[in-house]
Amino acid sequence: MTQIPVINMVATGQNITRLRKQAGLSVANLQQIFGFTTPQAIYKWQRGTALPTVDNLVILAAVFNTNINNILVIS
Repeated sequence: MTQIPVINMVATGQNITRLRKQAGLSVANLQQIFGFTTPQAIYKWQRGTALPTVDNLVILAAVFNTNINNILVIS
């Protein structure tokens, strides 16, 4: 039987936090880039309680100058 891949949300959130810090960006910076009225979505991504949508993943990859595979942790 084929193993179905699963996204590790907590590890993905840790990647988002690490990449954000490496890029020298604050949560408020990301909030502004995405045009969010509150930072709640970004905090949820970082905690691993929610995942960015596919279009937001594409933006994160561009902002962090990486690809989506370096953001998502799949096991």
